[in-house]
Amino acid sequence: MASPRLLNSLLSVLPLENGDRLSRAEFERRYSAMPEVKKAELIEGIVYIASPVRFRSHGEPHAHIIGWLGVYEAATPGVELGANATVRLDADNEPQPDALLRIDAGGRSHISDDDYVEGAPELIVEIAASSASYDLHEKLRVYRRNGVQEYVIWRVYNCELDWLQLRDGEYVPIEPNAEGIICSEVFPGLRLDKFALLAGDLARVLEVLQQGLTTAEHQGFLESLAISS
Repeated sequence: MASPRLLNSLLSVLPLENGDRLSRAEFERRYSAMPEVKKAELIEGIVYIASPVRFRSHGEPHAHIIGWLGVYEAATPGVELGANATVRLDADNEPQPDALLRIDAGGRSHISDDDYVEGAPELIVEIAASSASYDLHEKLRVYRRNGVQEYVIWRVYNCELDWLQLRDGEYVPIEPNAEGIICSEVFPGLRLDKFALLAGDLARVLEVLQQGLTTAEHQGFLESLAISS
């Protein structure tokens, strides 16, 4: 039977609510006490709790992103993929991005003793409902300030995708090349046929990625990762 002191401690943990203003420590304490909540984020000290996930507007796009990045991870030892992993960025920000790609040894982030990502992953992907989403506003500013090198935002309702690169402290779009392919500047060989992804043509998306994985740039990246490990 729980001691009176432990019982009082458990009862004192208030539930998370959208709009709560909390420290990161208090956010983690309340989040840990609510296992039924699958996704909650702290952005600029404010709590955001995700709504139930719809299939076409989030579940399927998310799966396609994970499939694409998962193939890249499999072909690139030293790079790690995370889905819905909590990221401790700073004292006021603990997002849970839809996908992240990080360099393990020598990268900008690390895995804490309690198994959280700490620091800025090199690439973050968010599935946004529309251009009104906080992914394009509050989160963008947080990721920029903390040095996330590349930020991909898929605006499903707008049928648009933005791939941003951090340059001189500001995000600028990476434009598709003449073949309509976007090439990551941080992860050599990571290529995306933007219009194929938006059209749901995952076979074409993976075909273009495989082409990137055969390039000299990707081979050179593999060699640099091996040296760092």
